Amino acid sequence: MGIRLEHVNYIYSPDNAFRKQALKDISLEIPDGQFIGLIGHTGSGKSTFIQHLNGLIKATDGKIYYNEQNIYDENFRMTELRSHVGLVFQYPEHQLFEMTVLKDVCYGPKNLGLEDEAAEERAKEALAMVGMSEKDYDKSPFELSGGQKRRVAIAGVLAMKPEVLILDEPTAGLDPKGRNDILDQIAQLHRKMGITVVLVSHSMEDVAKYVERIIVMNRGEIFMDGTPKQVFERYDALESVGLAAPQVTYLMHRLHEIFPEMPTEATTVDEAKTAILHCLEAEK
Repeated sequence: MGIRLEHVNYIYSPDNAFRKQALKDISLEIPDGQFIGLIGHTGSGKSTFIQHLNGLIKATDGKIYYNEQNIYDENFRMTELRSHVGLVFQYPEHQLFEMTVLKDVCYGPKNLGLEDEAAEERAKEALAMVGMSEKDYDKSPFELSGGQKRRVAIAGVLAMKPEVLILDEPTAGLDPKGRNDILDQIAQLHRKMGITVVLVSHSMEDVAKYVERIIVMNRGEIFMDGTPKQVFERYDALESVGLAAPQVTYLMHRLHEIFPEMPTEATTVDEAKTAILHCLEAEK
């Protein structure tokens, strides 16, 4: 069933001179099991949007449904929503606070009411899912590298067995290998567990490679919503709001100008390679 937003608006500081409308009439559905990329320039409303999905921010007006239940109904349990819709912030330091890695990941399950043994079992399972070694369990989270901190933060959310995993720039500041490791792990979790994933990213290459649907935000509104091919084919529209398509998209359009038979819809390096090789074979 998933998450559904109906005419959601959000205004910061509505009653003073700093009033700003961060979300404007947002209506969309996030079906179960979808892998979504959320993109937009800084200040477009992405972070405000994702914090509405698990109730951290309440809409100024509009409705949000989780599995067809209005999360703003008086009897709706917001704590239950947050156990099903997990949010990993951009900076993992904001979510890590216990003395050891294992204790940190145990915190969520214990908060759900699990006994120590059951919570620890879930924590170890979640840490294994994100590729953390047992030798790191007794380390302080703050001794870890940036990539490891992000893995632990993700594990802390996974230990609560969410149905929706929201990640706000999970690879910010990581080197290329660290970025690929994290995103490959998330993609594997999506395939294995069938959970819904919402990935906020500034990297068009990452979004093109991993997601099946892209939501583009601009000035608090939904500017585009479609498959990577549909969105990146309109690279000129993206540029008009301060964004861009993956570099391979520009390459394929340039090649198409030289070789009219060259298709332009490739959005990843692998797709471009296949298209170029196919054209070369056809020329023989």
